[in-house]
Amino acid sequence: MKKTNIIKAGAAILLLAAGTAAFAEDGRSIIKQVLDVKKPDYTHSLVTMELIEKDGTVSENRTVEEYGRSRDGLASAVMVFKSPASVKDTRFLQIENKGKADDKWIYLPALRTTRRVASSQGSQSFMGTDATYDDMSTRSVDDDTHELLGNETKNGFDCWKIKSTPVDAGASQYQYRIQWIDKKTLIPVYAEMYDKKGSLLKTLTVEKLENISGYNIPKIDVLKNVQSGHSTRLTITQIVLDKPIPDRVFTESFLNTGK
Repeated sequence: MKKTNIIKAGAAILLLAAGTAAFAEDGRSIIKQVLDVKKPDYTHSLVTMELIEKDGTVSENRTVEEYGRSRDGLASAVMVFKSPASVKDTRFLQIENKGKADDKWIYLPALRTTRRVASSQGSQSFMGTDATYDDMSTRSVDDDTHELLGNETKNGFDCWKIKSTPVDAGASQYQYRIQWIDKKTLIPVYAEMYDKKGSLLKTLTVEKLENISGYNIPKIDVLKNVQSGHSTRLTITQIVLDKPIPDRVFTESFLNTGK
């Protein structure tokens, strides 16, 4: 069963999609169309990650190299932090599994060790960003119920508005999510995530969407925690699609050595 993740950018956290939307009757069928869109076999990108304070100042500007692979409908992704010195050489690997939770590992250069990210750490912030480890995890279409709330224009896009509620409330940090799916590209161009009390917690906005080699790429994403005012902006500055990447990149050995 194909899956989706909440937060998307570059190879690891961007949904790379192509094609136009077919007629859809309900929320589930729309989400399934989103998941069924053809994705690149490989992605290799350079991403700027900005951590932005409530007053709009950038507290840290990071450069991240990302590798992605899609094989048999399952995705693998690697993130390598290149700068600044405080995070340099930190490496993260995520592997999607069929029928079970994703595997995640992180290499911490200060400790010179790779550790597995446990499911109990899902609500923790990923590298000080506004995304948690669970935000980066993939979800199967039937992990949630999907209600089509209607049609709405969002940020200039003609969208379906869909509410997704976890089937197992205890397995998600959110009470529900609302996504605005662009009908033309099947890209979620805006999303709202609500906490367990039903209050808006985060928003995800696609600020720039570009078609590259037939794939619709969200080039700039902003994830904002509306309760704290902090946000994270991800900007793809370079991207190469469908150029094979060696399998060794998607291994714990690569995390340990960087080569």
